[in-house]
Amino acid sequence: MRVALFVTCVNDALYPRTGIAVVRLLERLGVDVDFPAGQSCCGQPQYNTGYRHETEPLLRRTARVFAGHEFVVTPSGSCAAMIREHYPRIGRRAAAEGRGGELAEAAAALAPRVYELTEFLVDVLGVTDVGAYFPHTVTYHPSCHGLRGLGLGDRPRRLLAAVRGLRLVELPGAEECCGFGGTFAVKNPDVSTAMGADKIASAAATGAEVLCGADNSCLAHLDGLLRRADAPPDTAHGTAHRTAPRTLHLAEILAATEEEGPLP
Repeated sequence: MRVALFVTCVNDALYPRTGIAVVRLLERLGVDVDFPAGQSCCGQPQYNTGYRHETEPLLRRTARVFAGHEFVVTPSGSCAAMIREHYPRIGRRAAAEGRGGELAEAAAALAPRVYELTEFLVDVLGVTDVGAYFPHTVTYHPSCHGLRGLGLGDRPRRLLAAVRGLRLVELPGAEECCGFGGTFAVKNPDVSTAMGADKIASAAATGAEVLCGADNSCLAHLDGLLRRADAPPDTAHGTAHRTAPRTLHLAEILAATEEEGPLP
């Protein structure tokens, strides 16, 4: 089987290890992975900010770049949801405005072939045990787009539960939003920070070493808050130092094996 990796602009620019982990994982499972070099942003930042017409060239580009692939796999529920939910809406709006059916046809051709990573593993490959080894205590945060937009359900948790050496602990209030929400965090920073603070307090309460997720955009938000909360000890007042959990994309956990270890 051959698939195309849609790495997303966030991962390409800031978290390349996640893309490497996806390739390592899929190849271990016998999947050939292509990386179309022409891929770019899916257009979600523009669309979320109200610039629908400015999103259309990115829809065209994405549909063209991945036109020859039966499966397009992405380690981002957010970007998968953008393509599957919003690309068809953009196409329908363009047609309703009398600008033809090109965008609607492009969206309809691409959307059904796009899979978030855990969907592809569980639903297409039919696996939950991917041969991973990760001897750490982990708690999982389900990002809103994956949870509510794509309906990922327990797929990520089933994959994590099958990892040898991993102890999976429940995250209190797991279904609550972390407060990132893309441009929401920019437009409403105080609310976003308060929501994130609740989430990292819940994560710290689990005692987990790792706060895991399937969207690096949400993890970036939480990691920033965790780093600020994990301040050096106040020696003058005897404040104890608290070690915050580190954030890690689920793909990096699933890519780790006892033989190869985690990604360097």
